[in-house]
Amino acid sequence: MMQRLWPVLDVVVLVACIAGVAPAWHAGIESVPFAASGDLPAFEATRYSGPWLGLAALLVAVAGLALIDLIARSVRRARRA
Repeated sequence: MMQRLWPVLDVVVLVACIAGVAPAWHAGIESVPFAASGDLPAFEATRYSGPWLGLAALLVAVAGLALIDLIARSVRRARRA
């Protein structure tokens, strides 16, 4: 029973991590426009938030591990059959 549950769990983790990467990455990058003031020209500053970008990197790593585990289990199951 548990042997059949692991691939399903790997797929669920993989999909959940991939779905969470883009929102986490976009939350970690914020652009702030500044208007021209006197002699200073207008410009746009980009602020990076480490925890959000770290979460995105962690989600990519976990998705990669889930994919490797899914492939290894599939190959092992194919060799047994």
